[in-house]
Amino acid sequence: MTGCALFDIVPPLFLRCSAYSFCEPWLRMAMAENSFSFSAVKVIHYTVVALLALGAAYYIWLKPPALNPITDPRGAEALALVQTHRAQGYPTILQAMTEHVRSMHERNRVARLGEWRVKPVEGDMYEVRVQLRDQGVTGQWFEREFIWHANLSLKKVNAASLPADGITPKEPDVEPTSMPVPPLPFGPKY
Repeated sequence: MTGCALFDIVPPLFLRCSAYSFCEPWLRMAMAENSFSFSAVKVIHYTVVALLALGAAYYIWLKPPALNPITDPRGAEALALVQTHRAQGYPTILQAMTEHVRSMHERNRVARLGEWRVKPVEGDMYEVRVQLRDQGVTGQWFEREFIWHANLSLKKVNAASLPADGITPKEPDVEPTSMPVPPLPFGPKY
């Protein structure tokens, strides 16, 4: 019995240096091809992993701060200013939005509140957006985008879209008291 016949049961993957010396030449060629394909598979796997890691790093590096307001402290301040601003019928805008979603769920209808997005406009002005999707009685979806402008220097929030205007209370118009009252057009009547 030759030395190679003992290893016929063992797959060629497990045959390494010890089998090369006394096996047939065709077996040595098959093992060489197998080790080549094994190393090619390794190279392909490492290349795919490296490309995925590079893609993730590229995405994180180029991701604008508007998507993540926590990275921009002024954006986080604008988001907090809007979310804690008074709402009609509720203490804050955030509570009004979450209460709407909860009440829709109680009526067995679906409502989804999207991500809050913050974008700097100019100077101390930031734009805060959130989308609300409601499912109607017929199953049709309605989408509304709420937009507010937050002025950080004045600590003021203004509704910038019609849906946002519906839940944001109006600021009372303050007339300046220092302006004199205009005279009547035809003088005083006696």
